[in-house]
Amino acid sequence: MFASALLILVPLFVGFAIHLENRRALTWVNHGVEGLVYLILGLLGISLGQLDGLAEQLSRMTGQVLILVGALLVANLAGLWLWHRWQPMTLEAADQPEGSLSYRRLFLGAVRPLGSVMVGMLLGYALLPKLTWVEDLASAALMLLLFLIGLQLRNAGLSLRRLLMNRQGLGIALTLGATSLLAGLAIAPFYDLPLMDVMALVSGFGWYSLSGIVVGDALGPAWGGVAFLNDVLREIIALVIIPLLIAQRPAVAIGYGGATAMDFTLPIIRRSGGLACVPVAIASGFILSFISPVLMGLFLAG
Repeated sequence: MFASALLILVPLFVGFAIHLENRRALTWVNHGVEGLVYLILGLLGISLGQLDGLAEQLSRMTGQVLILVGALLVANLAGLWLWHRWQPMTLEAADQPEGSLSYRRLFLGAVRPLGSVMVGMLLGYALLPKLTWVEDLASAALMLLLFLIGLQLRNAGLSLRRLLMNRQGLGIALTLGATSLLAGLAIAPFYDLPLMDVMALVSGFGWYSLSGIVVGDALGPAWGGVAFLNDVLREIIALVIIPLLIAQRPAVAIGYGGATAMDFTLPIIRRSGGLACVPVAIASGFILSFISPVLMGLFLAG
């Protein structure tokens, strides 16, 4: 019953308990995380490509992803707008940045993981025989990935106490998390899954490199694909939303980026909103990055 939770939580917390001072070791950890992410996403693609009735499965996944993305978009934006009304975050004119940002590079960064899954799917469908060891390899790689992610979070040079004391960042993170769970409750009747599994689907908070892997390992490659696509689309939508909303509704713009606010979407938050947005984005993104695997593990154990 608790195997899925232990698979996620034990390596994550073991990694988080280890403090590294060697910068070269941390560099290798970062490279290891990136390599493992693409490896596991490729394995997810292979598993998807070898599903029986692939065309029917993909058609079903499209509807499931659209429901998930739409429900989370409405719930998250509504909740973050209410948070902004209650605890407004304003930007001074002096905070507005100058310079340019390559949106093309950011967009390519968002779709590159999708390319890994597509390549794996094509290999699994057209070239490779049925591989019985793919899931075992993916599970082992997942445990190592979570251990390295724990190391990253622990050694990111950020004070957990200071992050939790950032009122805006904490409020944005809790609002996004709570509204995502409410969205999960609302859409659960539309899915042929137990409620706790649906709640795991909505707990990725944009962290596609983890949600697709964790959900796929627990529920199978089709549902892993749904979780992955949902969170990739969140990133892509965030690239559009952030520049449009951040001047008037900074909490809404930062919050919708989810866990990616501390890394992938941080440059566009900095470029569009200025330096005042950076500590808030890092705080909210870090908190969501920490609670996402915990929630997924607990829900999948239910």
